[in-house]
Amino acid sequence: MKKIIKYNLIVIGAGAAGMMAAITAARDGRSVLLLEKLPQVGAKLKATGGGRCNLTNTLSNEDFMAKFGRNGRFMQDALRVFDHKALIEFLESIGVATHAPDGFRIFPTSHSSQTILSAFENEMQRLGVEVLTSQKVQKILHLHNSVTGVETKEEIFYANNVIIATGGLGYPTLGAEGEGHEMAKELGHKVTELHPAMMPLHAKEEWVAACRADTIAKVELKVAIKKHSKFRATGDLIFTKNGIRGPVVLDAAREITPLLDEYGEVPLLLNLTKGMNEEQITKHLKDAATKNPQSTMLELITTLLPAALSNELCDLAQIDAQTTYKKISGAQRAKLIELLAWTPLTVIGHDGFKMAMITRGGVDLKEIDPKTMQSKIINGLYFCGEIMNLDGPCGGYNLQWSFSSGYLAGCSTL
Repeated sequence: MKKIIKYNLIVIGAGAAGMMAAITAARDGRSVLLLEKLPQVGAKLKATGGGRCNLTNTLSNEDFMAKFGRNGRFMQDALRVFDHKALIEFLESIGVATHAPDGFRIFPTSHSSQTILSAFENEMQRLGVEVLTSQKVQKILHLHNSVTGVETKEEIFYANNVIIATGGLGYPTLGAEGEGHEMAKELGHKVTELHPAMMPLHAKEEWVAACRADTIAKVELKVAIKKHSKFRATGDLIFTKNGIRGPVVLDAAREITPLLDEYGEVPLLLNLTKGMNEEQITKHLKDAATKNPQSTMLELITTLLPAALSNELCDLAQIDAQTTYKKISGAQRAKLIELLAWTPLTVIGHDGFKMAMITRGGVDLKEIDPKTMQSKIINGLYFCGEIMNLDGPCGGYNLQWSFSSGYLAGCSTL
């Protein structure tokens, strides 16, 4: 016979959002059970930012929400009660000092996610949160549109409030399986189409392989599809043997992966010259050639870009890399300038969720009350974190959203 135990709140998933929800509710005096299917809590949190844990950033709430696109306004109530300033105060209260070394991204001063994880575990222990690991929830129990508890393989746990904080499909090696989405669907919620996001991308062009040692700073990336031409991303780009990665690619991937499903391939344009336009590039090359008339085209272009990439652009413009500026034709010069201003690249794929840091899509926000994170369909059911249809770029956005939504959900449970 399965054991029957009752709590005020059960939280499913011990990531950043789930642990924050558990702590918040426990601080309000509620009995809390936190269930985690892995043998340890916070596996994905520990891996965040390569282990450095970019917690949040210094943007105003308005600017922060804007970075999430059309769904960003959903965060308004959560940020009002728990924004980056409140997060810093909370972390200080559990013994974690933070700083923003670049004035924007906020890290623990230790630059170690283990610092955050240890502090959360200690606070849960202090508050009496019961944490059970290696406990996979099989079903959320409900009666007459109200939550009554959860069932695992071994036991039934009763509670009038359940928070689903199981995250998305990114990092399957850290336990992501999408079971939270399935639970939500079983209870009548709609889950939008799910796409891997924040990940490297594969390119059709083979020349990228010759440039894989090159990291290009301040690249502007845009989608060369008229319907989606407003999208822009800027940041460092790194060429790989079969495509591109780096911060600008991670940011852009959340927009590009859905387009791949729609179009099959996605043409991009990359400004690799730190924002220089054709006129500025023309002047730069002309001035450099005037100063050193014997310089080869390769030498001239390497004043802007790494040698391997410069050589590939010469080939694309059908220019002999060893000739001089005066010896190339006007058409060749025009083509080279065009390539330097906007280099075309075609995305044809990716490695799926195994390489995705986050998930694009999730539980439909129209079915969640933004003031409480409670389901509009099932009383006592709450959501927080990445399981919802809300994702942001790199830079602490998604982790802050996990903390904010976890805090609001934890506060809202009765």
